[in-house]
Amino acid sequence: MAKLVSQTYGEALYEVAMESGADRAVSLMEEIRCVEEILMSNPQFDEMMKHPGIPKQDKLQIVENVFKGRVSDELAGLLEVVVSKERYGELHALFAYFTQRVKELCKIGTAYVTTAVELTETQKRAVEKKLLETSGYEKMELNYEVDASIIGGMVIRINDRVVDSSVRTKLNGLTKQLLQIQLG
Repeated sequence: MAKLVSQTYGEALYEVAMESGADRAVSLMEEIRCVEEILMSNPQFDEMMKHPGIPKQDKLQIVENVFKGRVSDELAGLLEVVVSKERYGELHALFAYFTQRVKELCKIGTAYVTTAVELTETQKRAVEKKLLETSGYEKMELNYEVDASIIGGMVIRINDRVVDSSVRTKLNGLTKQLLQIQLG
């Protein structure tokens, strides 16, 4: 299966960073976080870089003027390659991939927790403690969401793993079982 463009470029950036060690990868992740914040606060820049009517050479000149000397050589070089290969639209996914790789290296997990009602701080700490005990991560970044449609329980997603103990899912499973019962 072919890799996504973001994974290919993200992996290349990760390997370049790791040549200088894990500390360099972490500092590059922080630098990327700052660049992303700047890009998100300037949506016109994004639109301009994605605009098909602006020549590639002009875009490369813009990237050089804006980023050269302000970000690390690795990041500036990556931005130039991404623009020259006309892959700027993949930049945020590339950054997300790289960030996830560095977090895995640092044993930092990211979990998305959905509950029917807002959790108290004590409950959130208990969820974090349990996830740290069972996941193998040393630190956990938790994102909480309230969705009343799950009725009760919670749904936890870490990477591609999902633990769904919601009442809605249990009721749906029970409904399917009851529908399968054949009356003799």
